[in-house]
Amino acid sequence: MSGNERKSEVQHIGSDRQLSSPLPWYRRHWILWSSMLAILIVVVVLMIHDNDAKTAAAKRALSAVKPSFTATTATATKGDIGVYLDAIGTVTPVYTSSITAQASGVLTFVHYREGQFVQKGDALIDIDPRPYQAQLMQAEGTLERDTNILAQAQMDLDRYRAAWARNSISKQLLDDQEKIVLQDQGTVKNDQGTVTYDQVQLGYCHITAPIAGRVGLRLVDPGNVVQATGNTVLVVVTQEQPMTVVFTLAEDSLAQVQARMRQMQTLPVEAWDRGQTYKIASGKLQTIDNQIDTTTGTVKLRALFDNKNGALFPNQFVNTRLLANTLEGVTLVPTAAVQHNGQVAFLYVVANNMASVRYIKTGVSDGGKTAVEGINPGEVVATSSFDKLQNGSKVTVSKQTPATNTAEGNSP
Repeated sequence: MSGNERKSEVQHIGSDRQLSSPLPWYRRHWILWSSMLAILIVVVVLMIHDNDAKTAAAKRALSAVKPSFTATTATATKGDIGVYLDAIGTVTPVYTSSITAQASGVLTFVHYREGQFVQKGDALIDIDPRPYQAQLMQAEGTLERDTNILAQAQMDLDRYRAAWARNSISKQLLDDQEKIVLQDQGTVKNDQGTVTYDQVQLGYCHITAPIAGRVGLRLVDPGNVVQATGNTVLVVVTQEQPMTVVFTLAEDSLAQVQARMRQMQTLPVEAWDRGQTYKIASGKLQTIDNQIDTTTGTVKLRALFDNKNGALFPNQFVNTRLLANTLEGVTLVPTAAVQHNGQVAFLYVVANNMASVRYIKTGVSDGGKTAVEGINPGEVVATSSFDKLQNGSKVTVSKQTPATNTAEGNSP
């Protein structure tokens, strides 16, 4: 074999050995990691697909079986409801007497107790009467003297008339005596006036109750000196039975009230406490003021209450409710059942244990009832669980009446 042939054979053997040698380490690692990443991607895709399938199945199961909520219900009824005009009023006594002194002197006795109920004519305060008794005695003495002088002049006049009838005296003497009698009569009348005045002044020393009512706090004590010309109030007596409440209404409501008064003669009025939590008393409208206040556009009204229990107190602020009209034959539902979504009112009507939204038009409310349109009497409405109910929700009716529910509910 030649040298060239051996050389080519050696080269060929070397190339075969080179091709059959193992791959480098970095190429082997890259292939391994690529394979593992591909397997991981396939596993993740399979898991996601499986979870989506399970979630869809769960949703289908939930949609097929809706949860049931417990709620209380009430039945819509047909009835009457009052239309009331609300206003703020002030309790005003029919009579209030602030007694001042009409005679000057020293207070000797205070008969009343603070807060005492007195009748007309009961003794309240005594002022020292002795100076006025002395003046009255003087006036009575003067009257007695002048009365006797008049009697003497009348006797003389009778004698002169008899003498004149016999032509024993002149006509001038008779005329003079007649005038003297007239003068004495005037003097006696003046004396009688003085006696009467002094009797009145003496009566002012014994102060009595001018009306039946309740006495306020004691303002004076025995030993105080009072003046007839002063403005010091000695005692205040306030009549509490009956009692009135003065309140105001907008002039726009005047025509409605007047028309109702012409029809009903009297209108019921209720007095409620400041927080409108309980009714204090019931009365009737007594009168309407004769003019509208132009500065406020309101008119005053006065309601009369018998106030037998004394619940209305003078100058107390109360909330008044005037029954201006009565709506008859309307559909009534509990006010707690009415829900709002902005300006829209709706109810949850319950039928076959299923709640459905019913949009309504609300009217007046009174005593926990509201007049509505859009629902028929006899239909059942939900009165609780508004934070859970939705259109189509299943409802389990509870027999218990819920506590006050102030939730506005969900938007349907």
